Amino acid sequence: MSIVHKLMVVVIAFIYPLWEKRAETKLRKTKQNKTKIKKLTEIKRIYSGDDLLNDPFYIGLRHKRVRGKDYDTLLENFMKACTKKYGQKTLIQFEDFANPNAFRLLDAFQDRYTMFNDDIQGTAAVIVAGLLTCARVTKKLVSQEKYLFFGAGAASTGIAEMVVHQMQNEGISKEEACNRIYLMDIDGLVTKSRKEMNPRHVKFAKDMPETSSLVENAHCVVRAARPGALIGASTVRGAFNEEVIRTMAEFNEHPIIFALSNPTSKAECTAEEAYKFTNGTALYASGSPFPNVELNGHIYKPGQGNNAYIFPGVALGTILFQIRHIDTDLFLIAAKASRKVAACVTEESLKVGRVYPQLKEIREISIQIAVEMARYCYKNGTANLYPQPEDLEKYVRAQVYSTEYDELINATYEWPQEDMKHGFPVPIVRRDSMDG
Repeated sequence: MSIVHKLMVVVIAFIYPLWEKRAETKLRKTKQNKTKIKKLTEIKRIYSGDDLLNDPFYIGLRHKRVRGKDYDTLLENFMKACTKKYGQKTLIQFEDFANPNAFRLLDAFQDRYTMFNDDIQGTAAVIVAGLLTCARVTKKLVSQEKYLFFGAGAASTGIAEMVVHQMQNEGISKEEACNRIYLMDIDGLVTKSRKEMNPRHVKFAKDMPETSSLVENAHCVVRAARPGALIGASTVRGAFNEEVIRTMAEFNEHPIIFALSNPTSKAECTAEEAYKFTNGTALYASGSPFPNVELNGHIYKPGQGNNAYIFPGVALGTILFQIRHIDTDLFLIAAKASRKVAACVTEESLKVGRVYPQLKEIREISIQIAVEMARYCYKNGTANLYPQPEDLEKYVRAQVYSTEYDELINATYEWPQEDMKHGFPVPIVRRDSMDG
């Protein structure tokens, strides 16, 4: 199945360091193609530096990563050159950028180019979609819950900011929304007394005593803040231990527990632990897949909060309707659209603990996201495809293709035995009556 145009991946980590001076020349030499989406990555999670450079089997350029001013110049020139070569309709997706660069580059480019950061915005949107589904069970608005984030990197901060945006849409102020969000990092709870703080964390800092570590004092923060949801992106296995989970269950009928760290070995808790320590009342989702859990004769099927629910639809809508600027509102629309298709998340699905649609529904979800984006952008004058299609959904479906082939061999038809008889009596032929 393919719902978007071809994808070209540009790995920034292995681009020759002098590219910042001749990015346009290098791109001009690449083969011309019809790709509408470019994926830009520095693969920070894979490429770790000296260990790889010193490996005798490493076939890449033995040169350390470009950093500082040269790095920024390289990115700036690449963005200009890519847009110049492939056109303003080209969508550039940022992927796997390190925390120090992720938000900084998003802020630098999102108002000037058609781009988004999937790790920040895509992840945030899919988590908001999951929280909106959980609201069907808790009977509370997103703005009526408190949220405790374990880990305060780019992913957690992006989710927190989009949750704030959703709360504002529900009618409360930004200050009130930020007051309902707690961040914990490797040094403990983010408080106002910290001497050094990420500028994006200031609005979430609490006037509370400092804690000494992420794991050791987690249950203390849970008991003090009394959140309705735990959202983990810390890559600390066991951060949601038995004490933390049981404490959550003390004051929440249905505690929301999202253990989003990848891979499975780094998840804050397993699905089995979440259901076991809450006696099956938890609303659980993970970043990596977990097997079904059987507890007290009931089967639970944990959902996976994967941004694959979001970014294909965002890319599809952006390309088809020539949207130039992808803002937070569009990702919230994507979150709500993916929840809308959660006719896929039926009441039966909720009963078995699934807060996300099944992965086989991604094609339909992506179509609905593109349609909802188009409605919003035409209403606000930010879609550039004219004339506007009369039937937006029909137009989107007409652009989606499948790699599956129809049956090439005609189906055979077996005549029923009764239809193979003559419709009139046939006289019996006797040789003796025909011989002279």
